[in-house]
Amino acid sequence: MLDLAREIVGTQPILAVFLAIGVGYLVGQINIGGFSLGVGAVLFVGLAIGAFAPKASITGPIGLTGLIMFLYGIGILYGRQFFEGMTGAAGRRYNLLALVACVAGLLVALGLGQVFGIKMGHTLGIYAGSMTSTATLQAALDVMKNNEPSIGYSIAYPFGVIGPILCIYFMTRQVQPKFPPKIQRFHMGEITLGSTYAGRKLEDLSPDLPEGVQVTMVRKGDQNVIPSADLTLAPGDGVLIVADREEAIGEAAARLGHLEPGRIVKDRSALDYIRVFVGKANMVGIPLAQLPMPAGFPTHLLHVRRYDMDLVPTPDLMLEFGDRVGVLLPAERKDEIRRHFGDTVKATAEFSYVSLGLGMVLGVLLGLIPIPVPGVGTVTLGIAGGPLIVALIVGKLRRTGPLLWVMPLPANIVLRNFGLAMFLAAVGINAGQPFVRTVAESGFTMLFIGAAVLLTTVIIVLLVGYYLMKIPYDDLVGVASGATSCSTALRSRVRVRFSFAGSFGISSPSPFASAVAVRRSRSSSDPAPATLAALELAARGKLAEQPKAGCTA
Repeated sequence: MLDLAREIVGTQPILAVFLAIGVGYLVGQINIGGFSLGVGAVLFVGLAIGAFAPKASITGPIGLTGLIMFLYGIGILYGRQFFEGMTGAAGRRYNLLALVACVAGLLVALGLGQVFGIKMGHTLGIYAGSMTSTATLQAALDVMKNNEPSIGYSIAYPFGVIGPILCIYFMTRQVQPKFPPKIQRFHMGEITLGSTYAGRKLEDLSPDLPEGVQVTMVRKGDQNVIPSADLTLAPGDGVLIVADREEAIGEAAARLGHLEPGRIVKDRSALDYIRVFVGKANMVGIPLAQLPMPAGFPTHLLHVRRYDMDLVPTPDLMLEFGDRVGVLLPAERKDEIRRHFGDTVKATAEFSYVSLGLGMVLGVLLGLIPIPVPGVGTVTLGIAGGPLIVALIVGKLRRTGPLLWVMPLPANIVLRNFGLAMFLAAVGINAGQPFVRTVAESGFTMLFIGAAVLLTTVIIVLLVGYYLMKIPYDDLVGVASGATSCSTALRSRVRVRFSFAGSFGISSPSPFASAVAVRRSRSSSDPAPATLAALELAARGKLAEQPKAGCTA
């Protein structure tokens, strides 16, 4: 029976891949003390399948296709934050810290590998596994032209998952940081105007409003009306304002009159309120100031809800597929607004396959371009670097004419997780047999080197960032998670408060630290010179919005 199973799995690569994905995700859901492998379990199940069925071999572009899908999804999601981080003072500091830590970890890996006589392919795989960085693993595989990096990656990976969690746990206990309360970015208030606004236009009200405050509805007498610049105000009129700071509501009330909640929002006789999904391409990627709205009746955007966050509809805010928009309108016009925005829950998974395919093609082509580097030779960005860089750029652009580059978060999660699972399954199955032999020979030594690499990277980030660079602690946790590709540290039992700051901390160094692996073109069969040039600096980082995800990146 076992021989039959080996024969079937060994001769059916597609079956083997999906078996690794299915069983791997099942194993990855096992949670012990807040720790789980997540999608990383696919790699270990793949290794088990490869060891069980010696004939199993995944050839062709299955694994590489998955890797491109994964990196492309990461790039378009983090493109805007990445370039903001590269141009902002805080982002440059975070990236510099992550770069120094990752280089230090690489030097430790190379040094200890030389001391203990570990093969170069295993050493590079240990570094990739310690950083749980799939992009680094692919770079090492490209350089070595064999499965040795996969073996080192598999041995070092478990501590790459648990190590950052333990380091951040003990660091948190040591410094006992104080976190500000979670910031809510949408607040409303109803203000009754004082006598100073008699006969003045609504546009004259703007200079008196605190920064970021908008008037979204006006009550004249016993009727609510849509705000317009030439609307004449009178004492006792009411205004409904929105702001991203709670304090701004009180400041506005002190300047304009006094707060009187319930007076406006309870009356829906003239104006009603509905929420609609954004489901049409012509509504996406356009600043709200330029957003086309139906003609013939008054409308006004009150707020935008994106995933789990409410946003103030500022003029420069761009809508995305799946956003829920709150609209003020006459009650009898609801169907027209729904048709105008394309109101459908399917919008949460809509994206352009044209832009997806074109973006990936551009990324692969970019990765093939030879780049001469003095003292090194000719290098390329490779199958990992090209798509990632193109995705970061188009993620920043968001839209180019009719091409919409971005996609909703749910669709992005499916794209990159499925791609990552395919890549890990292929790598694991192909490395199964060599993995068993290597673990028996030098597994504990390689595990020690992996732990040393991980601890070097995380300790540099935490100690230098906190004591020397004075980085806020929630940002620092994000940087550490980004530098080690491990967002689980943000969601682990450490109970570090997760905030937007932590999200920025991980999003800025993550793509940056996934620096492009350098491959030296050569005719010699000796891989050593090219291997030494493989300086992919780990830490792509999995997204912080996945509470139970593992750390593979």
